[in-house]
Amino acid sequence: MNIRDLQYVVAVADAGHFGRAALACHVSQPALSGQIKKLEARLGVALFERGNRSVRITPVGARIVGRARVLLALSDEITELARAARDPLAGPFRLGMIATVGPYLAPLVLSALHAAMPELELTLVEGMTRDLEADLARGELDAVIQATLPVDTGLRAVALYDEPFLVALAAEHPLAVGGSVDLASIPEAELLLLADGHCLRDQVLGACHRSGGGANTRETSLETLLALVAAGDGVTLVPELVAQRAREGVVFLPVADGVAGRDVVLVSRAGFPRGQVLEVLAGVVRERVALHRAEAVRINRS
Repeated sequence: MNIRDLQYVVAVADAGHFGRAALACHVSQPALSGQIKKLEARLGVALFERGNRSVRITPVGARIVGRARVLLALSDEITELARAARDPLAGPFRLGMIATVGPYLAPLVLSALHAAMPELELTLVEGMTRDLEADLARGELDAVIQATLPVDTGLRAVALYDEPFLVALAAEHPLAVGGSVDLASIPEAELLLLADGHCLRDQVLGACHRSGGGANTRETSLETLLALVAAGDGVTLVPELVAQRAREGVVFLPVADGVAGRDVVLVSRAGFPRGQVLEVLAGVVRERVALHRAEAVRINRS
């Protein structure tokens, strides 16, 4: 058994099809299928149940695929250890960002990251926290920027920046006349929320001390939620970086008591060997967010 065999098995499990798995592995289908048959013969068990149009993994195959993912992640870490010894700031780096951070943080930091690490081959992946953490634990991502602490004990987090929430209202909304908004004054029926799975939903409910039962949940993006706010369909809370981009018909006001917000962190596997990349990444993010805030204050005062 070798690493290539494990890669083939995982590819078939993920694709559910030998042809698609072969394409993903850049080999011919007969070569991939033949290698898996040899592995099954060596192990003495069937990993896959083969049909005319689909492939279904067997119970023992599912357990073996789980172990294979762990071994492949360890193999990647060995490769990264060697790469880091040659040039710790070069090579592929897969960074996940949650959907309520990525579109607003990425424009601030990408140019600075390229300047700081010109040989780094950065790939960005956007998604929900639970999916990104799972990909990180499996070794499919190298780090994740998110707004909650990781659940997996094999992951570690370092602080990047704290981000207060602002209240987003239509310009003509009655609550838009003051300099701040008391969250208790927002009718629950007007509170617009992202769908389950977004950590921002839970954070907004926690800040407003609401259960969410009477709020308006929308299966949409944060940008579309703001379009609904502009149309007068409700009120929502957004992180500070989101509010830095002007939207026609929407005003952003601070929370009256000033305590609502979230902490954004950089999460990685505890044994990730390229610690220098993480240090540079964290430093760039902190610096660019601080500069952006200072510029926003300067503009507001002028």
